[in-house]
Amino acid sequence: MCNFFAQPDALALGKDKETLSAAGVPEHMLEHKFFAGDRPSLSFLFKGSLTAFNCGQLLAIYEHRVAVEGFIFDCNSFDQWGVELGKVLAKESRSVFASVVDGSKTADDCIPEGKFNEATATLLKTFIQNM
Repeated sequence: MCNFFAQPDALALGKDKETLSAAGVPEHMLEHKFFAGDRPSLSFLFKGSLTAFNCGQLLAIYEHRVAVEGFIFDCNSFDQWGVELGKVLAKESRSVFASVVDGSKTADDCIPEGKFNEATATLLKTFIQNM
């Protein structure tokens, strides 16, 4: 919890080169230890345990924050190229699930060779076998 409370201060205050130099940091290390600060952060404390309700609150506030920052910086926070790529790749996974659900293929033969990278194919097969 000490780190939990210290991190917002580190992000807010940072360390300037003058302070670092006065603290005896060698010249060649100043650039590495310099941190501008003035970085907003958001911290949450939950009573009890992280429940589904609390998790939903966390997700809602995060999505709200991302949307508001997008409005402020005049960008669409939810229209990113990586998100678009993920949507295209999700269609491939959906076709695999559909073939298993409709019974046309089994878990062992539902993923064609080379359709997914090896790690993803293994995860998909494991998931399908345990559905």
